[in-house]
Amino acid sequence: MKLQDLCPAPGSRKTKKRLGQGLGSGQGKTAGKGHKGQKARKSPDIRANFEGGQMPLARRIPKRGFNNFKFTVRYQTVNVSLLDEHFEDGAEIDAARLAALRLISDAASPLKILGEGDITKKLSVKANAYSASAAKKIEAAGGKAEVI
Repeated sequence: MKLQDLCPAPGSRKTKKRLGQGLGSGQGKTAGKGHKGQKARKSPDIRANFEGGQMPLARRIPKRGFNNFKFTVRYQTVNVSLLDEHFEDGAEIDAARLAALRLISDAASPLKILGEGDITKKLSVKANAYSASAAKKIEAAGGKAEVI
């Protein structure tokens, strides 16, 4: 096999369609876009559900039922392994300290401690909720899992 003999497999490379290259090319003049109209212009920026100004289907159909999403409590979560990494033995941990270390984004929203990883230090943790394994691991290491 020689370098000059290398070539792509037949059918694996397609030539690009050359639009607007004269009437003889088969794709000249309007370049396959038809005549005038919004989609014939440079950037047809039309949403997938746009119906030409008509009231969209999603707004025509009456809304029914109830959704609990806006009432759900969204916890910020931290694993016990992270607490073990970032705090020294005997430290008191709360949402404000975790936010200062950027382990959570907001000190005001509820905090939940999860039990992934191991903890070896005696820590006093104050959070809104704990997973069962997290509370066990913190207390097994001699710490305190306090619910706010």
